[in-house]
Amino acid sequence: MDENHEIVADDPLVLFDAWYAEAQTTELNDPNAVALATATSDGRPSVRMVLMKPVGDRRFCFFTNAESRKGTQLAENPRAAMCFHWKSLRRQVRVEGKIAELSASDSDAYFHSRSRQSQIGAAVSRQSRILGSREELEAAARSFAEAHAGEIPRPEYWRGFELDPEEIEFWIDGAFRLHDRFLFRRSDGNWSRVRLYP
Repeated sequence: MDENHEIVADDPLVLFDAWYAEAQTTELNDPNAVALATATSDGRPSVRMVLMKPVGDRRFCFFTNAESRKGTQLAENPRAAMCFHWKSLRRQVRVEGKIAELSASDSDAYFHSRSRQSQIGAAVSRQSRILGSREELEAAARSFAEAHAGEIPRPEYWRGFELDPEEIEFWIDGAFRLHDRFLFRRSDGNWSRVRLYP
């Protein structure tokens, strides 16, 4: 952002990386937290917070139980939107695009990078389905841990996904609601940029 309230970057991914690096130094908790919106095939929306976990040069990745509500919606309608809100910087980034599943090797690598307790939690959770009690969940975790003294196998349903961006919007807080908004759209592999009214 220059002194004339203009974003001068031509590549929104480079700009996102710069903003994200800054957020990592200013946000107290989880600068990679992002609201992920999905929808059913008939357009019924759902949104929740997830953690972005970049894989190589693929930025907008996350991992989840493919049998969860978000997982079934992504299978029905493989499009999604993300919104990062970095309150310390008074900035937002919105990303929209198509969803693709990551490879099994990518999912294995990330799953086994997590703590043993987190792996157990992922393995025993029937995410988004009805749970009778907290005690039931804790008993399942204890039983699973006892049955798997060694490496925890990644459940087949626990997978990684990538949002391939087609639109990225950068929002900067301005006084008296005179915010700055810049929208990048990708067409034929090239990005174009426009300024939006706040």
